[in-house]
Amino acid sequence: MRFLFFLFVAFPLSVLAQEKSGRTCRLLFLGASESDPKTLQLHDGTKSQEVELPRLNFSKFYPLPSGALTLRLLSAPLAEGQAPPSTAPAAPVAETVGDIYLLVSPDPANKTVPVRMQVIDASADRFKPGQMMWYNLTANDVGGKVGKQQLVLKARSRIITDAPASGNEDYNVNLSYRIAGKDAPYPLCETRWSHDPGIRTVLFVVNEPGSRAPRVMGFPDQPANSGKNP
Repeated sequence: MRFLFFLFVAFPLSVLAQEKSGRTCRLLFLGASESDPKTLQLHDGTKSQEVELPRLNFSKFYPLPSGALTLRLLSAPLAEGQAPPSTAPAAPVAETVGDIYLLVSPDPANKTVPVRMQVIDASADRFKPGQMMWYNLTANDVGGKVGKQQLVLKARSRIITDAPASGNEDYNVNLSYRIAGKDAPYPLCETRWSHDPGIRTVLFVVNEPGSRAPRVMGFPDQPANSGKNP
C-alpha cells in the first residue's frame, strides 16, 4: 500500500522586527479552526496587550517584562484593579528564560478562553541561528537524515539539532516514522529543503486527521536581535 505524505513549511509574513529591549515573545496558534479566536489579550501579571494568533507563521515580536512571570490569555482587557480569572489559560515563565515562543492550541474544555498555551524557550544562547528545534506531538518515533544531521526524535519529545547545511543551499531530507508495536519504519518525507544560516526553524510533527502518517510543519524565525526582518 502506498501512503500520502505531507510536508508543510510556512514562511512568515513580512513584519518589521522591533528593536530588542529585554524579553520578547512570538505566538503561534497550532491546530486552530475558523471558529477559534484571531486575537486575545496577553496578561503578564501587571498589564495586558492585544496579541495576534496567526496560524501559518509566528506573530510579530511582543515585549514582556523580565523576571519570573505567569502569563494568561484573556478574551478582553481587565478593568483597572481587576485580577485575571484563575480559570484563564496560564503558563509560567522562569526568571532564567529569555525570549520565548507561545504555542497556543484549542482547548474546548476551558469555558473561560477555549485555548491552552505552552511556553517554549527561544533564548538566543540556547537556540541559535541555523539550528532546528523539533517538537514531536505524536505517539510515533521519527528519525532519518536532515542534511548532514542525523535525526532521532522520540514520541512526545523535543530536541534541537545543529545546522543541516553550511551555507545558503538546498539539502536532502529523508524521514520515516514508527508505529508502536510495529518494527518496520514507514516513510514520512523524502525531499529537499533550503537552508539559511541566519534563520532558526521550529518544526512540529503532528497527527494528520484521516491519515495514519504524521505531518511535518516548519516555521522559520528570525531572532529579534539579528537586525534583520523576520
